[in-house]
Amino acid sequence: MNDQSKPLYGILFILAAGFLLASHDGISKHLTLVYPVIMVAWARYVSQTVLMLVLFTPSMRRRITQTKRPGLQLARGLSLVGITLLFFTGLKYIPLAEATAVMFMTPLLVTIVSALMGEKVSKGQWLMVVLGLVGVLVVVRPGGALFTPAILLPFGGACCFTLYQLITRRLSDTDHPVTSNFLSSLVGTVLMTVLVVSNWETPALSHGLMMAALGALAMTGHMLLTHAFKYATAATLAPFTYGQIIFAGIVGFIAFRHVPDSGALVGMAIIIASGAGSAVMQRRISKRLVEAHA
Repeated sequence: MNDQSKPLYGILFILAAGFLLASHDGISKHLTLVYPVIMVAWARYVSQTVLMLVLFTPSMRRRITQTKRPGLQLARGLSLVGITLLFFTGLKYIPLAEATAVMFMTPLLVTIVSALMGEKVSKGQWLMVVLGLVGVLVVVRPGGALFTPAILLPFGGACCFTLYQLITRRLSDTDHPVTSNFLSSLVGTVLMTVLVVSNWETPALSHGLMMAALGALAMTGHMLLTHAFKYATAATLAPFTYGQIIFAGIVGFIAFRHVPDSGALVGMAIIIASGAGSAVMQRRISKRLVEAHA
């Protein structure tokens, strides 16, 4: 692999991750139409935890659970549980592509929270935030079919995802990524195991296999995301990250025969443009800061 081919590998990894995560969400939507959300979430966490134990314990051993910030790891795990429960529940009432588009408000919410925490945010970035909010309004359209209380579920998921990303940023300085992902999965497993007792329904064999696949898809998708950023910059990858919305639309059509209307498509395009624009601006700001201190 030469230097010129590295960005291409990063783009391929990010697209593959988007496809796997959209497939994960499609399977989740199918299962939540048949089984309680708690049970589907439990299966997702248990399968991921078991898979990570099998794959990483031989090489990492005790390091897989060693953390310097247990409180933050617990908060990260609880944030991930919030994302899962809110998004999965939302999928019962909202088409996959539209719910995914609302979840992609997260980069914009991270910008807002970062500004409240004292980070410098440029006028251009604020413009992208406003543009993204307009995109969401175009998708849900007040007075339209999606403008119901259920739309608050993926929005709540996006808020939890914002907290999750901010905590992940903090933990990246002290804890190994595998440790963080395993501990978050473990928190979800323990919590969902307590709750699933009163929500248990014995699944059919085909559904049981789908539940087992959820953890593998989630873990592999997030690993591909992590590896993508080793080969290309965030600014390069940002537009392709939003490919997950497109994949969600494709999965939604194949599995549920849902086609987003023209308004939803326009709103999704606006969200993609605003998120990509915000990432490019952040990259430029970071580059200027590095040059200023050089």
